[in-house]
Amino acid sequence: MNFAAIALALALVWAAITGSFTLLNLLLGGLIGVAGLWLIRAELSRPGLLKKVRRASALALLFLYELLLSAVRVAWLVLSPNMKSKLVPGIIAFPLTAKTDTEITLLANLITLTPGTLSVDVSKDRSVIFVHALAVPDKEALIADIARGFERKVIEVFE
Repeated sequence: MNFAAIALALALVWAAITGSFTLLNLLLGGLIGVAGLWLIRAELSRPGLLKKVRRASALALLFLYELLLSAVRVAWLVLSPNMKSKLVPGIIAFPLTAKTDTEITLLANLITLTPGTLSVDVSKDRSVIFVHALAVPDKEALIADIARGFERKVIEVFE
């Protein structure tokens, strides 16, 4: 994607965020976009930047999907007439593949922001993260779900 196309896309994003698609507002968004692109011009010329953007976008889409799915699951659980029988809370020890502080912090935040789950603690040796969940019928399935989903995508973003 070339510089002008990115600047145009940023101008459109600016207009969408501000809610005004006037010519003057689009120009302002374009100028802000060009200024931002000029500031990060060295990063844009680096090979692999587009791959990182794609990976970060894939992580964001996965998070939005999981957020929606978890919100529906929690709402269904709370609104079910026999909630106590379906509520199986538990704390699992999730073995970490992520090693850096940034990866672990991002993973913990993604888990906490998803309804029905909460990152409780990380072990001192940073090999395990403890996760509380509202409904844990199968601990191994929850561990596999986190490993195949959030953790894999987080690691991909930072490799």
